Amino acid sequence: MKKQPKPRVAFFDFTDCEGCQLQIANMGTTLLELTQLVDIVKFREIMSEEAEDYDIAIIEGAISTDNDVKRIKKIREKAKVLITLGACAAIGGVNGIKNRTSLEIAKQRVYGDMAGSINTINAMPVHKVVNVDYIINGCPVYLPEVISVFKCLLMGKPYVVPNYPVCAECKMNENVCRYEKDEECLGPVTRAGCNSWCINNGNKCYGCRGLLENPPIDAAKDILLKYGLTLEEVLGRFTLYNDSMGEKYDKEFK
Repeated sequence: MKKQPKPRVAFFDFTDCEGCQLQIANMGTTLLELTQLVDIVKFREIMSEEAEDYDIAIIEGAISTDNDVKRIKKIREKAKVLITLGACAAIGGVNGIKNRTSLEIAKQRVYGDMAGSINTINAMPVHKVVNVDYIINGCPVYLPEVISVFKCLLMGKPYVVPNYPVCAECKMNENVCRYEKDEECLGPVTRAGCNSWCINNGNKCYGCRGLLENPPIDAAKDILLKYGLTLEEVLGRFTLYNDSMGEKYDKEFK
């Protein structure tokens, strides 16, 4: 029987730090095992060669210029499967901070005298422009979830992003609640799937995986009241990653 060719995978970056691709590059032997199942034909972090013939496009970064919009549409036309990698591509990420003010003010603050020559638009997650087949959340991505997504992809199955809070994973990992340590934490309203990675390592949840579909707003407010925090304080933390989805969060919380 003729052996089927391996799917060809290409990585692309838009407005991002490439930290999520660096996570993939640091997979070590697991990455070598993955290359037995797929052909990586474009990946700037690990190889200088590149090809424009690919089946699977993996996108890191938010869409933040008109050129980005044109480019992602061309990639989508060519790719059979498109995967968003990390918070910037999945929910807009920290790039959405510039959406808090007008574009002219944002350009002036960043580029100064060069502001007039800069092409920029409000930061958007990739799914706002093109159809996305698989979503990998996080900043950076959680490697066990990356592997789970690739398994689903290669088996032709959908990957269902968890729609329960990070708190559920925290409890399974027997972590002491960050609120008990006088720290605000966004775990009660943030999608799980990271195995409460940050809290396991002594940090708190910053909401990099985005908001639950139906967040337990009343329960979250009860937590704030119990520990003497205001809604504004927590929302101020939540916008670190989620400003590009502002309308959704305003609707849920206000």
